[in-house]
Amino acid sequence: MPPSISAFQAAYISIEVLIALVSVPGNVLVIWAVKVNQALRDATFCFIVSLAVADVAVGALVIPLAILINVGPQTYFHTCLMVACPVLILTQSSILALLAIAVDRYLRVKIPLRYKTVVTPRRAAVAIAGCWILSFVVGLTPMFGWNNLSEVQRAWAANGSVGEPEIKCEFEKVISMEYMVYFNFFVWVLPPLLLMVLIYLEVFYLIRKQLSKKVSASSGDPQKYYGKELKIAKSLALILFLFALSWLPLHILNCITLFCPSCRKPSILVYIAIFLTHGNSAMNPIVYAFRIQKFRVTFLKIWNDHFRCQPAPPVDEDLPEERPDD
Repeated sequence: MPPSISAFQAAYISIEVLIALVSVPGNVLVIWAVKVNQALRDATFCFIVSLAVADVAVGALVIPLAILINVGPQTYFHTCLMVACPVLILTQSSILALLAIAVDRYLRVKIPLRYKTVVTPRRAAVAIAGCWILSFVVGLTPMFGWNNLSEVQRAWAANGSVGEPEIKCEFEKVISMEYMVYFNFFVWVLPPLLLMVLIYLEVFYLIRKQLSKKVSASSGDPQKYYGKELKIAKSLALILFLFALSWLPLHILNCITLFCPSCRKPSILVYIAIFLTHGNSAMNPIVYAFRIQKFRVTFLKIWNDHFRCQPAPPVDEDLPEERPDD
């Protein structure tokens, strides 16, 4: 008999499906745009593509698996653990990609003249590979033993059962809260968040120093330059806000679960916290792509060429150089 689904679960599943329907096409469009437009082939857009790949996987794989775990089918312990780990791998990859983009943006402000010699495509590829390797290490750690198997086995044996335990597959039944709080949150989520705060504070400081000097970076209109700098600052503040808004609630709830086991967590809060983390993947195409003119022009070309059947004007690959922050 299939497990019953509560009204809260039904609403949660509907929202998750909606997030996936926004996240997957939006991030596929980002990847597609980089593929068709040679002007989007520098190191910065490599980081954006890596983020988009992770976010596509969140929508196409993580969300369906999260829904499966939420429903709670009856499975073997290690089967449930295998279902839970991809969620950890891909969400961690998204976090590290966000951090890589933050570092990239800092370097653009800190060393604008030397940026292209420091952030080469080869180094960007190494950074991307490192992010994915770390994500697999962090996400697969429960498979190497840091899980709730011993507790489940004790309960299984106390009932007189033998063999591998069969459980109702739920995330907290297989994933240790010690792992989620002490290792995942305190090591791999909170430090990147704090590091991004420091990076963005430094960027704001550099921008403020430039504005106080009232020196234009080019021979163009100084007001235009100042406007672009202000836009960069607003984008950085938005990125930091969305990251914190998306990730902190769920990890705070995990801390409550670990440090206050008797505390009751309303189901609606848990569901909201979960889809906020997944929703960050749907936000990223808007934050990282739709604010860039080259992306907007390419999106329009893709729409006209492949969906409206009306050829668009050729994409001008000689558009004035524009930072991803603009």
